[in-house]
Amino acid sequence: MSVRKIPLRQCIGCGEMKDKREMLRILKTAEGEIVLDATGKKNGRGAYLCPSMECFRKAKKSRGLDRSFKTAVPAEVYDRLEKEMEEIGQQ
Repeated sequence: MSVRKIPLRQCIGCGEMKDKREMLRILKTAEGEIVLDATGKKNGRGAYLCPSMECFRKAKKSRGLDRSFKTAVPAEVYDRLEKEMEEIGQQ
């Protein structure tokens, strides 16, 4: 009986490797829009983040999304993602 491999992803905030299902996926679509992908299955370039606000703040400070998507991410996008993460945290 073989052991199933658990997919790991690196957090763009803290840099820790964690199980893909524990993390939030931030997605850059083909149109260039950056959104929070709750399902983890949408098409586009993905970056992973721990579901904590501390990791989000670290990613914002270190411009982690800019590096992952190889493009400049406007401050409004960071603000919108922060609000969406706070809503998820309250549920």
